[in-house]
Amino acid sequence: MNYKQAVVLLNMGGARNKDELKVFLTNMFNDNNILTIKNDLFRSIIASLIVFSRTDKAWENYEQIGGKSPLHELTDKLIQNLQSLYPDIFFTTAMRYTSPFAQTAIAKIEQYNIKDVVLLPLYPQYSTTTTKSSVEDFIAKANNKFKISVIEPFYKNLQYNQAICDEIIYQANNHKDYHIIFSAHGLPQKVVDKGDPYETQLQEQINILKKILLNDFLSVNLAYQSKVGPMKWLEPSLETMLENFKNQKVIIYPISFIIDNSETVFELSIEYKEIAEKIGIKEYKVCRCLNDKFSLDFVL
Repeated sequence: MNYKQAVVLLNMGGARNKDELKVFLTNMFNDNNILTIKNDLFRSIIASLIVFSRTDKAWENYEQIGGKSPLHELTDKLIQNLQSLYPDIFFTTAMRYTSPFAQTAIAKIEQYNIKDVVLLPLYPQYSTTTTKSSVEDFIAKANNKFKISVIEPFYKNLQYNQAICDEIIYQANNHKDYHIIFSAHGLPQKVVDKGDPYETQLQEQINILKKILLNDFLSVNLAYQSKVGPMKWLEPSLETMLENFKNQKVIIYPISFIIDNSETVFELSIEYKEIAEKIGIKEYKVCRCLNDKFSLDFVL
């Protein structure tokens, strides 16, 4: 097959068993975009301590969702859909912290003698902890073998935002008595203070979504999940936001993700649901990510 170019879907990856969970955590906390310690040896030591302390507890969470992240199967399905729609383009994926890694994607691209490579980070908003990390990793591993271009953050794309709104409206069953909470993966405040545009881009996207949704729902809100450690993170937290809606109905949309993963199917759908029930939320729903509904029209 003579492909004119390759499109590589970049994402963080996810564990499919306990051993791979340890690989995921080890690679993530050794990433200098995540654990911003300049000394590689010191960062490695700290990473090892974090992995040792977290693996067993994290695996208990994975066991509640069947012992694996859904991310890989959903990504494969998305690639199949895209490949059928664009037969002249070779689609593959490169994960940052679990296989298939960038090296695997590069080897596949080389088999077809493709020189024009487009990187598509499946992160709608740009962050040093996601987009920068994944793009830099692929470019370093490619070692100047290809002409590489990178698709810019697509959080402002109107078709993409309309697809999100359609999913929310479907989840609400056309009822208007819900509050919408867009839940974003949190970041330490110090990362944003150093110039990371993630928070600003999220707020810009929420303003776009409000224009579409506000007439159909009681309120549209942004909150942050996944805080760990004692340092200050972006606020408000999702738990704090939920406290505003006792005896009311809420729909959660995972605004940071394109593909469902452990943070959406466990953290949002199980962990925060328990919190919502304790608060007294009348009804708590979580939307699926776009998954295989994602389209290249959202990024072009």
